[in-house]
Amino acid sequence: MKLTVIGGGGFRIPQLFEALGSEEAPIRVTELHLHDIAAERLEIIKKMLDHIAPRLPRAPRLTVGTDLDEAVSGADFIFSAMRIGGMDGRIADERTALELGVLGQETVGPGGLAYALRTLPVVTQLAHRVRELAPDAWLINFTNPAGLVTETMRRILGDRVIGICDTPIGLMRRATRAAGAVPPGSDGGRMDLDRVDFDYVGLNHLGWLRRLSIDGVDRLPELLASDTALAHIEEARLVGFDWVRTIGALPNEYLYYYYYTREATERIRSGVETRGEFLKRQQERFYAEAQGAGPAETLDLWEATLREREFSYMAESRAEEDRDARLEEDVEDGGYQKVAIELMTALSGGETAMMILNVGNRGNVPELPEDAVIEVPCRVDAAGVHPQRVAPVSGDMLGLMRQVKAAEQLTLEASLARDAQLAWRGLAAHPLVDSVAVAHRLLDGYRERIPGVAAAFD
Repeated sequence: MKLTVIGGGGFRIPQLFEALGSEEAPIRVTELHLHDIAAERLEIIKKMLDHIAPRLPRAPRLTVGTDLDEAVSGADFIFSAMRIGGMDGRIADERTALELGVLGQETVGPGGLAYALRTLPVVTQLAHRVRELAPDAWLINFTNPAGLVTETMRRILGDRVIGICDTPIGLMRRATRAAGAVPPGSDGGRMDLDRVDFDYVGLNHLGWLRRLSIDGVDRLPELLASDTALAHIEEARLVGFDWVRTIGALPNEYLYYYYYTREATERIRSGVETRGEFLKRQQERFYAEAQGAGPAETLDLWEATLREREFSYMAESRAEEDRDARLEEDVEDGGYQKVAIELMTALSGGETAMMILNVGNRGNVPELPEDAVIEVPCRVDAAGVHPQRVAPVSGDMLGLMRQVKAAEQLTLEASLARDAQLAWRGLAAHPLVDSVAVAHRLLDGYRERIPGVAAAFD
């Protein structure tokens, strides 16, 4: 089985390689092909993987390259994990918004729409090449903004493309562990389908866990009532115990930016650097030091850099003294490699899985368009992905979903039509942009600063 990663020079590839090569890996990948446009980063990643491989009992054969057609041809699974525009693009996403008093974040708000405008043409090209060269492959999308990117590629690949994110599944692991359904010390990886049932609904980086049934009993009210239980759920700590009790649900961690927009914006603006600036500085240091380092030293550098990165994740949501102090259990609950391998295993005929995925709506939330991509529980087996019906969505949750989805779909249409007026309208429609004039200035700023956004309308 050939697995191709588009964006194979990315920082998390060693985690994926180790997971695929372990004795416990539930699926056998014989070839891992890493594709990236940055050949120098590919070589550094390859140096680490070649060092790791001898100690892995089932390490896949490793190939790397910069040719897209070579990467796609013959693939059984393709991961899309690109960052179009690199860290400079992300920094421009953040700073352009912040300078106008608007939240600057890479996937939420105007930064996410700018990220989409430069990314959608590239993922459209990828989808066409997959349809031509590997029509039976499953394309698993991690490229952000994941929901909008998945929706774009579905127009070409249909149900063969699935959007995935580890944040809602991390929430589920924490909640089931807090409810006592996962033994202490377990990573809570695979959902026990005989015991656990749940209702989760939303869009990518915008969703809520509204029911958590264990052995037929909804344990969510009990969780929400317990300070002790909520203290072990990162999302509850982010938005506050009183608020999760008020809404009667556990939100995806990215809803922090919607519930505390003023506070988040001010914390980011007053910080020494944005998240993008931090990551650029950190990664440039790593790659510079790794150039002349041996394989073992490179791996040590990578592990230290990854740990620093993980523990500072969403630092602006925590008090100043706790900015770099996530709980160990919260870091362990992350990791897209676990989610991806579980999805691949189920699709390949392994154990059936229950996952939270980005899939076509098709009437599941009737108030949203049929072709909209939403994030809901899905049963996955060898026959494909089967979205589960969710309870009706109403009130403020539905209102937020509809408004964000409208902004996304306007942005998608702007990309397809190369229409700057539609892009302006999409920015103005987003709930985190409070002025049509500001939306216009945002678009002008993104076009001036980010070549990929300017090219989207040429």
